[in-house]
Amino acid sequence: MKLLKILFMIPVVVLFFLDIAVAGDFDWMRDFNIRVDADPSGFRARLSTRFNIGDAQVKTILSNIGNPADAYMVCRFGEMSGKPTDYILDQYKSKKNKGWGVLAKSLGIKTGSKEFHNLKLGNDLYTGKKKSKNKGKAKSKNKSKGKGKNKGKNKG
Repeated sequence: MKLLKILFMIPVVVLFFLDIAVAGDFDWMRDFNIRVDADPSGFRARLSTRFNIGDAQVKTILSNIGNPADAYMVCRFGEMSGKPTDYILDQYKSKKNKGWGVLAKSLGIKTGSKEFHNLKLGNDLYTGKKKSKNKGKAKSKNKSKGKGKNKGKNKG
C-alpha cells in the first residue's frame, strides 16, 4: 500500500514542478498587461516608438492580438527574425496555442539563444534597455583598433 502511494505521488510531484517551470517562462507578461491597462495610450506610443512603426500598424497589431504583451511579442519576434509584422501575425494566429518557443522556431529564432532567453526574463519596453546582440562592445573595440592601423590605407 505504501509503495502504491509513492508511485502515485511521483507523477503528481513531477507535474507540479513542470507547471512551475513552464509558468516561469515569460512570467513578466501578466504584470506587463496590468501596467498597460493603466495607460493604454502610453503603451501604444511606446510600442510605436520602440519598434519604429506607425499608429496604423500599432492599431492593426492590437486589433488582431488578444492582449498587449502578445502584441509586444509579435513586434519583438518581427525584430528578432527580420520578418514583416503581417507575416508574424499570421504565424501567431496559427501557432499561438502551441507556445512561444514553437512560434519562435517557426520564424527561425533560436530558442537557445541569449536574446531569446533575455526575452523570457523580461521586456525592454518599460525598462528603457534595448536588448542587443552585444554589438556595442564589438563596434567600440573595432573602431579604436581600426583608427590607428588602417589610417590612410583605403584612399584609392
